[in-house]
Amino acid sequence: MKKPLYIAFALLLSVGIKAQIFMCKDGNTKFISEAPLELIKAQSNKTGGAVDFSNKNVAFSVLISSFEGFNSELQKEHFLENYMEADKFQKATFKGKIIEDVDISKPGTYTLRAKGVFNIHGVDKEKIVKVKMVVKEKSAEIDTDFDVPLDEHNIKVPKIVNQKIAAVITVQVKATLKPQS
Repeated sequence: MKKPLYIAFALLLSVGIKAQIFMCKDGNTKFISEAPLELIKAQSNKTGGAVDFSNKNVAFSVLISSFEGFNSELQKEHFLENYMEADKFQKATFKGKIIEDVDISKPGTYTLRAKGVFNIHGVDKEKIVKVKMVVKEKSAEIDTDFDVPLDEHNIKVPKIVNQKIAAVITVQVKATLKPQS
């Protein structure tokens, strides 16, 4: 299960000695479903990611089964089994490239965009994600949010609960990336 993430990181790391690679293993991914009859929030602190600033490659991944904080255990069970089919589609991923140039040797706040492929529930969708990045002396903090329309990813919601689950889910990712030697 972790092997594909390690392979993506290995590919990022294999670009050469002068690479400017930053990684995290404990980023935070949250999602919010704000429907007319119910608000559902959950999060995972097990988001892994890597950014290679020398070639602008980006890769992030989170295990679907790592989400916590639902309104009830039954709600979590339905999320994992009925909607996300976590046994079959174990993770959500984003792999792409940063569009803008950024000089990570200069501390400051940057607004960037990453263009790539977001995969959830086994469905790839091209996405441009706007990212706020704060570069510090020994880290880069990222913060992004984007919408995920359930129908675009073949996530089926029965009509009986469509007033309790939003058709578009808001996802937020925050992570502190550290430089790798």
